[in-house]
Amino acid sequence: MDLESIIRQRKHRLTTRPRRFRRDDHSPGGPQGIPAYPSAATPPDPARPLLPDAEPVRLLDPSGTPLPARTDYPEPPVEALRELYRRMVLGRRFDTQATALTKQGRLAVYPSSRGQEACQVAAVLAVRDTDWVFPTYRESMALVARGIDPVEVLTLLRGDWHCGYDPTEVRTAPQCTPLATQCVHAAGLAHGEAYQGRDTVALAFIGDGATSEGDFHEGINFAAVFKAPVVYFVQNNRYAISVPLSRQTAAPSLAYKGVGYGVPSEQVDGNDPVAVLAVLTRAVAHARAGNGPFLVEAHTYRMEPHTNADDASRYRDGAEVDAWRDRDPVARLETYLRARGVLDDAAVAEIAEQAEAYAADLRTRMNEQPTVDPLSLFDHVYAEPTPQLVEQREQVRAELAAASDEEGVA
Repeated sequence: MDLESIIRQRKHRLTTRPRRFRRDDHSPGGPQGIPAYPSAATPPDPARPLLPDAEPVRLLDPSGTPLPARTDYPEPPVEALRELYRRMVLGRRFDTQATALTKQGRLAVYPSSRGQEACQVAAVLAVRDTDWVFPTYRESMALVARGIDPVEVLTLLRGDWHCGYDPTEVRTAPQCTPLATQCVHAAGLAHGEAYQGRDTVALAFIGDGATSEGDFHEGINFAAVFKAPVVYFVQNNRYAISVPLSRQTAAPSLAYKGVGYGVPSEQVDGNDPVAVLAVLTRAVAHARAGNGPFLVEAHTYRMEPHTNADDASRYRDGAEVDAWRDRDPVARLETYLRARGVLDDAAVAEIAEQAEAYAADLRTRMNEQPTVDPLSLFDHVYAEPTPQLVEQREQVRAELAAASDEEGVA
């Protein structure tokens, strides 16, 4: 393709209206869609001090009892909270099913986000379908809550050579394994979208360990300088694999990292679903209004090991895990919604039944053996295959043919 053709193609991509992604029967969102709450949010005052609150924002106590209302973070509409609860229940069931599939050998690896349901689901409810999401390897629950087919979400973790969904269709980048590289990608895309006059916001998920990486600092600094509409969402689950937070930073909280770059920040109780949705919605509104990036730190906890290959008992004890189990975000929101009279036994049972059906469908589809062409291993390695690559491919082709002949004789 000549240079002129490449330029025409890029101009077409920049001027073509992005497609809205589908919500099919495999999506926790289903045909109901997402409540229209985020678009009505009021952005924070740009003149507000950069420092986060001294204590994490909290609207529900651990038992689910509401705390005094806050004018800076008003409670989301109850319809949005009920949908948040539904997707958290489905997300948790998805997570446990994916963990089981890993033990059965259907997945090569699976990083669980059990315990972080409030962060995973509230984050994707706070953005529009047309916004972009930049996930890490731990955001599988967030992706299914966004409406992506769960089998497509798990394709990468199954061992495929690329992610199973079309990033441009679902406005979601591939799950990122290298720490913090998505921070730079989010800043660049958000800046590009703003440059084109679109009101797109980029939401970048980050783990606490990734805040020690250079790409995190480069991304947030670029976003601040160019006022790129990015929300950096740090899920502080206390451990970077086995490294505790105390070995990551001496700051009062990770939210303070935004101050040095001129980025307003906030910290929130990551196991309080109401507070997480309220804080993230205002952060998104801040970015969309042209005020530049916003950094949010959610204090939460990873209940399961880092991945199925990790032995968490080597670096944390059972008493710590039990203490966080008492702060369960799903139970917390359920208690509150029951007290509000918008959730009862019948509704809880119906949602649980939906979750079981969702898991059963995932299990059935994941048990279907995918058709794999071994020769595809050599595709897309080089634009023009090298002689060595051609030779290796022919060797594999010959071995496959010989194996097939032996099976025919047997």
